[in-house]
Amino acid sequence: MMSVLTTIVIGFLIGLLARFVMPGPNPAGMLMTTLLGIGGSLLATYLGQWLGWYQPGQAAGFIMSVVGAVLLLAIYGFLRKKTA
Repeated sequence: MMSVLTTIVIGFLIGLLARFVMPGPNPAGMLMTTLLGIGGSLLATYLGQWLGWYQPGQAAGFIMSVVGAVLLLAIYGFLRKKTA
């Protein structure tokens, strides 16, 4: 249970940093910020493993997780503009 709570809190912090780094308005709420942070960490982990930067079972670091979240935030913003 504690690891789930830790994942949510760290995901939220990563999402906040990604929103801070990404220029322009980011109208995502707290839930979307958390999901983007968690998703960015997963994206960075699996992409890094696929590229050979990380060994299987090794997670991405904090900075790469923020980079992954910024990438997801850019995709989210692009898709949101396209549907609006």
